[in-house]
Amino acid sequence: MVAPYHVNGSPFGDWDGTPAGARLLQRELAKQVSLIDDFPPLRTIAGVDVGFEEGGAVTRAAAVLLDAETLQPIAEHLVRVPTSMPYIPGLLSFRELPAVLQALSGLPHAPDLVFCDGQGIAHPRRLGIAAHLGVVSGLPTIGVAKKILVGTHEELGTSRGDQVDLVYQGEVLGTVLRSKDGVRPLIVSPGHRVSLASAPLLVMTCVTRYRLPEPTRLADRLASRRAAGR
Repeated sequence: MVAPYHVNGSPFGDWDGTPAGARLLQRELAKQVSLIDDFPPLRTIAGVDVGFEEGGAVTRAAAVLLDAETLQPIAEHLVRVPTSMPYIPGLLSFRELPAVLQALSGLPHAPDLVFCDGQGIAHPRRLGIAAHLGVVSGLPTIGVAKKILVGTHEELGTSRGDQVDLVYQGEVLGTVLRSKDGVRPLIVSPGHRVSLASAPLLVMTCVTRYRLPEPTRLADRLASRRAAGR
């Protein structure tokens, strides 16, 4: 199947394979991130997530395509690839992005927006996996994480829709969002072609009766499944 977007060469450019080189590349790619709303009318939204098998030796990436109005799944694609890099804090995209790109390429067409299970710009070098994915693919992206990587915030209310800014080094990098009454909050940050203000609003349009928005909830379920033949 033809990929629904185009990545010029490797998503890591001429990275030398070292952690220091990865951090340098993150700083360079972060300069290409756009925090201006530049997404088309939303007809489809994709969710992506990654799990691991065989003690981490195999990376399992899932992409699910949903109708943006009904939130019903249209298509899904799952890939398994050998894990090529150990876990290093702050360098998650270098471990997971190749598999995520393969999973997205298996969808029938490019989504209008992608929700990633992970950080957008709420990252020490402003390039979490959602931002990295957005820059190399050109797709509008939002990071929806389950915990904070960097930053602090004021006290958050307990009701659905309550939100406060996530601040790091004096800069607002995202939103701490209560998606359901009384549940643990989500950390929402734009990845690419989405503004700080729009990111939590878009996430809330995809929240139904669960804590996670439907795109990442369904991708998480597929990525973590261990049934034979999946």
